[in-house]
Amino acid sequence: MNPSVLPGISHPLGATVYPDGVNFCIYSKRAQLIELLLFDSPEAATPERIIQFDPKLNKTSYYWHVFVPKIGAGQIYAYRAYGVYAPERGYYFDHSKVLLDPFAKAVVNNDNYSREAASVHGVDNCAYAFKGVVADPSAYDWEDDRLLETPYASSVIYELHVGGFTRSANSGIVPERRGTYAGLVEKIPYLQKLGITAVELMPIHQFDEQDVISPSLTNYWGYSTVAFFAPHRQYSSRRDPLGPMNEFRDMVKAFHRAGIEVILDVVFNHTAEGNQKGPTLSFRGLDNKTYYILEKENPALYTNYSGCGNTIKAIHPVVGGMIMDCLRYWVNQMHVDGFRFDLASVMSRDYWGLPLEHPPIVWAIDSDPMLSGTKLIAEAWDAGGLYEVGSFVGDRFSEWNGQFRDDVRCFVKSDAGMTEKVANRIMGSPDIYPQPEREPNRSINFITCHDGFTLNDLVSYNHKHNEANGENSRDGCNHNFSWNCGVEGETTDPEIQQLRTQQIKNMLTILFVSQGTPMILMGDEVRRTQKGNNNTYCQNNKLNWFDWDLVEENLDVLRFVKGLIHFIQAREIFRLEKFLSTTDKRKPHIRWDEVSLPEEKEKEESQENEENESYCLAFALNYPYKKEYLYIMLNNFWEKVELALPTLSSSQQNWYRIVDTSLPTPEDFCPPETAKIIEKTKYILKPRSSVILMAQ
Repeated sequence: MNPSVLPGISHPLGATVYPDGVNFCIYSKRAQLIELLLFDSPEAATPERIIQFDPKLNKTSYYWHVFVPKIGAGQIYAYRAYGVYAPERGYYFDHSKVLLDPFAKAVVNNDNYSREAASVHGVDNCAYAFKGVVADPSAYDWEDDRLLETPYASSVIYELHVGGFTRSANSGIVPERRGTYAGLVEKIPYLQKLGITAVELMPIHQFDEQDVISPSLTNYWGYSTVAFFAPHRQYSSRRDPLGPMNEFRDMVKAFHRAGIEVILDVVFNHTAEGNQKGPTLSFRGLDNKTYYILEKENPALYTNYSGCGNTIKAIHPVVGGMIMDCLRYWVNQMHVDGFRFDLASVMSRDYWGLPLEHPPIVWAIDSDPMLSGTKLIAEAWDAGGLYEVGSFVGDRFSEWNGQFRDDVRCFVKSDAGMTEKVANRIMGSPDIYPQPEREPNRSINFITCHDGFTLNDLVSYNHKHNEANGENSRDGCNHNFSWNCGVEGETTDPEIQQLRTQQIKNMLTILFVSQGTPMILMGDEVRRTQKGNNNTYCQNNKLNWFDWDLVEENLDVLRFVKGLIHFIQAREIFRLEKFLSTTDKRKPHIRWDEVSLPEEKEKEESQENEENESYCLAFALNYPYKKEYLYIMLNNFWEKVELALPTLSSSQQNWYRIVDTSLPTPEDFCPPETAKIIEKTKYILKPRSSVILMAQ
């Protein structure tokens, strides 16, 4: 036994700080020997000290552990694992590789990091590897900060990229804080004024920026995790080893003071190590068969239900335990308010990738008392064809409603036969979520997200234009349900520009008048464009960054979005935790009205009904107890339509126009106090327009 160290203990995993030293513990069932490497600085190319674990003294079951006196927070460390290298049996041990602790709370990866060096078997990558930093999470003053626990019914979610939100020179942020957690704090007032209650941050776990097809590009989105417990260092303006951890917590605290929740996009479906040709960074080198689902007939190969080369074996107790520890850490020590689980259906697969009816890890997350006050949002599908929207297990999980996205897109661009589908989406998708106890707000409604066209591009392009990604446009989704309004891409034609703006407002109107929790994508409120690229995962440049000049250039759309959000948030009928009634007029209810299109009147009744259901919707939302009464008309027909307005009672004197997307700003949206009275008993809906009337 090395006299300068002690045996240590097998829990907790990771590096744990004590007054007199640090306990290191790491799992590996199949390693023959483990070495702990201690470095005297983040830039050190070689370890200052190597501690070899004695299997008799420093191992309990499958856990390797050692206590090192007289070191503490800020210590740089990593591991080497010795064992069998036999890919045909699923073993990828390679002691030439320096491995990152899966439980590292902070990561240093100096400018010399090389993914290529980690990908070649037998080549020592010590000078080019990710390394962990010992951290003491308790050494931070939260100043009585608490999770906000904002109900879904009161939430408006804004999906944003930490780097891209303030990276542009026109962001008004000083250069050293652009694209950082600190830079994001400076934009909180903008989000407050917009009416946002929660930011959903694209991945901020430390990821591999070199995980791309072309070496000239950068992994920008961050769905390439290296360390699930560590905030991404490149998003920190602080250069000290523990800077990202503290800067992230400062950001969370600032958001909470502003009444805004922080939700993390977490990627427990794959890692940056990719397939058998990928690098050995951590999990593969520590215990490949534990962490990944391998092909049953050929364990040298990885199953690929993530579409990114490998699939995490979430059902394994050790891996599931790591996921649970990770989620608890981000809630208890980092104070995040919830999680969006990327390709969450991967967690529903068994040891060989077959779907499970009751996946243990999903139920563990759903029922964990430490997570009971958080939002749990599932992207309820995976790249292997498993689609669980409406059937993802658990009592608490909400879901990204992909059907809402597709149906609203098709309806607004005037596809036939969409009215019944969109009517269901507006009511909170009871056809998808028929469970009697399920509240409508667990449907996360969205029209755009990071993956696909922006809202501006949805009305500007019929086809994806991903040439800049270096994959000959083979990447990205081919089914976008978009319409360019007559011209592909940018145009100076004022009629097309006006139509595009109107279509954007139509989609936003449907999004915010629908039951469920709305989510919008960063920059959609100012018509941010990606030039038709619907898969910008590798574009760390102006194509992805928020262009702050658009705030003034597209002030009309920003004003419309802001007004609509605040109007909806002030109405109790949009903050219900039960589905609207369609029969009981004493309760909050919805009433659908028949609509006749002018040029269909001479057709047979059956044909008329079929056509009428294709392009126009009109419905009333009524909450008698709160004296809220709205009438909403959605015309996606290419001709004007005249509709008779409901007769009002004596207590509700007149209809007032809140929204008409066919009108120029500021008439497109008017708050109740300045809304124009509608004196006629009929309303003429302009082609492709949406109208909201309010009785008062």
